Amino acid sequence: MTDEVAVLGVGMHPWGKWGRGFVEYGVAAARAALADAGLEWRDVGSIVGADTVRGGYPGYVAGATFAKALGWQGARVTSVYAACASGAQAVNTARAQILSGLADVVLVVGADAAPKGFFRPAGGDRPDDPDWLRFRVLGATNPAYFGLYARRRMAVHGDTPQDFAQVKVKNAAMGAMNPYARYRKRVTAEEVAASAVVADPLRLLDICATSDGGAALVLAGMEFARRHDAIDPVRIRAVSTVTPRYPNTVLDLPDIATDSAAAVRPADGTFRESIARAAYEEAGIGPEDLSFAEVYDLSTALELQWYEDLGLCGQGEAAKLLRDGSTALGGRIPVNTSGGLASFGEAVPAQAIAQVCELTWQLRGGAGDRQVAGARVGIAANQGLFGHGSAVVAVR
Repeated sequence: MTDEVAVLGVGMHPWGKWGRGFVEYGVAAARAALADAGLEWRDVGSIVGADTVRGGYPGYVAGATFAKALGWQGARVTSVYAACASGAQAVNTARAQILSGLADVVLVVGADAAPKGFFRPAGGDRPDDPDWLRFRVLGATNPAYFGLYARRRMAVHGDTPQDFAQVKVKNAAMGAMNPYARYRKRVTAEEVAASAVVADPLRLLDICATSDGGAALVLAGMEFARRHDAIDPVRIRAVSTVTPRYPNTVLDLPDIATDSAAAVRPADGTFRESIARAAYEEAGIGPEDLSFAEVYDLSTALELQWYEDLGLCGQGEAAKLLRDGSTALGGRIPVNTSGGLASFGEAVPAQAIAQVCELTWQLRGGAGDRQVAGARVGIAANQGLFGHGSAVVAVR
């Protein structure tokens, strides 16, 4: 087990389509996190910014961009990019700085101002870039491969479009209680089924939107937390940022090829399973110890896959877990109490940070009507392009 770090403050800018720059969202979230921690910006020894590739040049140097907007004060600075795992990479960097003694307090910030419609790769010709290739060679937008994942679950495990719709119903119900969510309206399975087909079998309400938003954390060493009267803070116990193992025998877009297993035995489990496994091993826990989970529901079908990847149930049993009500509020293992991406949409650099905000609110007992009773251990999980694992375990 790695030494823990304390989460002294969390803050968010509400998700939506606000038409302003990402810096504004990040600064608002940062100030909210500092206020929550009872600290001033001048108390921060390091700032880690999760980058956005859509904000022009400043987006690629988000750490310094946010530091400038808050007011230059000499803090150590880092900028990180790992697509959807950028926030977890930022948390991991901050934790490493704290545990190594480089800083007592680190501010982690991520924000984005996303385009309408689906995401497309950055400009230019890059024939060695699998993300570029899947658009140019396959014409596979994000919703296209979300649909392929859904079809695979239907073929292999017998999931149905009705199961997918129930994921949206569950998450919308919890998102309706979250003041930071973009979509705060409950929906019915009939409304999901009546929405337009985007990538068969997925409909408009099965797929998350693109959004503007920001999230921030104030992390500190345990000794600093004690000196500042944080007697029992939420603590980050593990961060998993693993990569896949050779050979990877299951096609997983945006990569458009697999490795051969003719001469090498396949890895024990899939890439996404390894993300959670590494987090559990570092934290010294298992899935049976979890109180709740935040997962990366780019689509309703993908949330079901995460149930199995996190070990919340066996392979092919995710739909049953959902139907039993186990992943709803009040169930055995509530999933996406924040409302998930179904309620927020994607603001890429902020997403994994926002997940840790929800872990913190739940573990503090401050999540209001969406509170998980007796929450003690939570995990947040997602996956970034090109093999960026992302999972965070928080405890109290």
